[in-house]
Amino acid sequence: MIRTLFSFTALALALGSAAQAQTPAPAAAGAYPSKPIRLIVPFPPGGGTDILSRLVATKLTESAKWTVVADNRAGAGGTIGIGEAVKAAPTGYDLVMGQKDNLVIGPWLYKNLTWDPTKDLTAVAHVAYTPVVIATSASNSKYKTLADVVSAAKASPGTITYGSPGNGTSIHLAGHLFEQAAGIKLSHIPYKGSNPALMDALAGNVDLLVSSLPSAMGQIKSGKLRPLAVTSAKRSSSLPEVPTVAEAGFKGFDVSTWYGVFAPAGTPPAVVNTVNAEINKLLATADMKAAIHAQGAEPEAMSAAQFGTLLKTDYAKWKGIVESSGAKIE
Repeated sequence: MIRTLFSFTALALALGSAAQAQTPAPAAAGAYPSKPIRLIVPFPPGGGTDILSRLVATKLTESAKWTVVADNRAGAGGTIGIGEAVKAAPTGYDLVMGQKDNLVIGPWLYKNLTWDPTKDLTAVAHVAYTPVVIATSASNSKYKTLADVVSAAKASPGTITYGSPGNGTSIHLAGHLFEQAAGIKLSHIPYKGSNPALMDALAGNVDLLVSSLPSAMGQIKSGKLRPLAVTSAKRSSSLPEVPTVAEAGFKGFDVSTWYGVFAPAGTPPAVVNTVNAEINKLLATADMKAAIHAQGAEPEAMSAAQFGTLLKTDYAKWKGIVESSGAKIE
C-alpha cells in the first residue's frame, strides 16, 4: 500500500516471544516501563496505520530510551488487533494503535464484536489525522476539478464510478457523505484494500479514487494521480495547493481519519499520563512533524481526556452515517 518506513520484524519476533513467556505484572507508577512495550498494529505492514505505529515505536525508543515493539495483528478491518488489546492485562505493556475505521466504524459494521471501544479501551494519546483525498488519473481522466465531477454527475446520475479500499470503511463513507453534500449519485466500487483501488484508478478503470492521503501520496507526487480535493476542514500541509471540498462550494464539509494509541480499560492513570506525555513530546519535535507530514498526515497532540472525548463523540456520530450508507453489516 505504502512503503514501510521501518522494519522491525526480527526484533518484534524476539521480543514478542520473550514477552509471552512472562506473566504481566502491575506497573508501578515510578518504575514504568521496566520491560519492553508491545504496540499492536491492527493492520498489515505497509499501510498508514503501520507506518505511524513504527514511527512512534522508533521515536519512543530513541527519545525516551524505552523498548517499544510494533506487532502486526491484522484482520477483519482492524478489529482483530483491537480485540487482542482489549483482552490484554491493563499494565501498560500492551498498547494498540487505533484509528477511526476500527474503533468508530467497525463496531457498527460487525455484529459479533464482543467489545465496546468506549468502555473496554482507555484513550492514551492522539498521534495524527489525515484527510481523505478525491483524485483521478492524470492521464486517463477528463476531470480537472471537483466542479467537473459534480456537473457530470448531475447530468448523468450513477454513471461516474469511484473506488475505495472497501465497503464501510471511513474512505467509502467519506465518498458517501460527499454525494449527500453535493446532491449527486455516484457508483461506489469497493476493493480489498487501497492499492487495488489505486491501480484501477490510475488505469482509468474507475473514474475517481477516494483514498487516505498517505495511501495516494506517492502517485500524487509522481504526477500520475490528479488530486481534486481533500475532505478536511483545512488544506493539507502536504498538498497546500489542493482545495478542500468546503472550498469547492460545500461549506462545513469535514471528514478525516485519526490515529492514536489506546490501552486496555483499567490501565493505571499514571501509566496513561506517562505515555501521553512522551508521545506529545515527540509530536512537538521538528523531525517527527516532518516524518508525519511526509506521509500526508497532520500531527496533533491531545491530552488523554481530550482524545477520549473525541472517541466517544465520533462513536455516537458515525452510527447514523454507517446506517444511512447501506454498508453491509457482517
